Amino acid sequence: MNDADFARRYYEAWNKRDLEAILALYAEDIEFSSPYIAALGFSPDGVIHGKPMLRAYFEKALERAPRLTFTPEALCVGARGHTLFYRNHRGERAAETHEMDGLGLVVRADATYATE
Repeated sequence: MNDADFARRYYEAWNKRDLEAILALYAEDIEFSSPYIAALGFSPDGVIHGKPMLRAYFEKALERAPRLTFTPEALCVGARGHTLFYRNHRGERAAETHEMDGLGLVVRADATYATE
């Protein structure tokens, strides 16, 4: 799968709020970091491991933000993956960097948010 196709699937899944389609983008042994992980009480260091924890975190995120949508702004491609830049439903800038495996699944993700 190419990076642009992945980005299309990512935004489509999130904007439809389709949890199964979202989770299908990630490997079983995913490592995912976000400052919201600590804020929501999942892990004090902001990192979760494995798809069961990722499911719980994304379920909570979708529950807490019923109007959550992502508007793409840019796609930057690197040697091991890519970074998606977007705005959320509140107009806040965010980015998610994905390290991919050979099957095109995300094995490591870092979600970051603009502070301005």
